[in-house]
Amino acid sequence: MAEGPGSPREGFVVWLTGLPAAGKTTLAGVLARKLREMGWRVEVLDGDEVRRWLSPEAGFSREDRERHLRRVAYVSKLLARNGVAVVASFVSPYRSVRREVREIVEVEGLRFVEVYVRCSLETAMRRDPKGLYRRAIRGELGNMTGVQDAYEEPESPEVVVDSETMTPEQEAEVVLGALRGMGLIA
Repeated sequence: MAEGPGSPREGFVVWLTGLPAAGKTTLAGVLARKLREMGWRVEVLDGDEVRRWLSPEAGFSREDRERHLRRVAYVSKLLARNGVAVVASFVSPYRSVRREVREIVEVEGLRFVEVYVRCSLETAMRRDPKGLYRRAIRGELGNMTGVQDAYEEPESPEVVVDSETMTPEQEAEVVLGALRGMGLIA
């Protein structure tokens, strides 16, 4: 978007969803760097860090996850309406709450771009950087998405990247291409 005097950029929300260990955090970092290089103010909202500050009391029940994601959506909306490109990286396993998140952002005419970071459960379990899958399989961790709890794949995301076959740089270029195609970035 072209900026003229007194016309601030309109922010937007890129919502990365996928299994734990799918590569969302890595993609978020690369995407944020590339957007900053284009002159955007960028805020990355990533699962673990944001949960500590916005929802420290929350567990991993469906209700807790949904409440937490609504809070994240609200913060994302506030940032985007102030000209920030928001990159939100959350498992967000349920279609219904992803629809709610979209509605929270779009109610003010802001753009919400759902990006599905596709990765097989087998690959995610093999990567397992935090040891979450191992702990869940041993019964030390409950409600683990992909083990005891379902991940509902997006039905019609704006963008799909495959972290098993693409590098994070390639994934970021696909997302940026989509943002260009939507007229959100130049």
